[in-house]
Amino acid sequence: DVQLQASGGGLVQAGGSLRLSCVVSGITIEDYVIAWFRQAPGKGREKVSCFINKDGTTQLEDSVKGRFTFSGDNAMKTVYLQMNDLKAEDTAVYYCAAGDTRMVDNTARSYEYWGQGTLVTVSS
Repeated sequence: DVQLQASGGGLVQAGGSLRLSCVVSGITIEDYVIAWFRQAPGKGREKVSCFINKDGTTQLEDSVKGRFTFSGDNAMKTVYLQMNDLKAEDTAVYYCAAGDTRMVDNTARSYEYWGQGTLVTVSS
């Protein structure tokens, strides 16, 4: 079975930091893009960052560049999203997701597998 288990959310003050973790199992990592999405109340799910295993590149959306970092262990079986200088607008449920490298784009619907989500609340 494919499983993605996200954790690490919580309540933090603006300017603070959190690190989210996602344990990935049941897929051939090399064939997948692993991504972090978030969904704020009343909004759609947006991609925050992703790692393309096939070429080892990391992408970050403009809204989090300079503040968030995507990393992982050597096998990319556990991935992390280090979030620094958090802002109130970062408040959302954060999800890790995996999608076939050949199929994914920036949309949530293009990702096949999802973790359960972890809530990040940033107080101003």
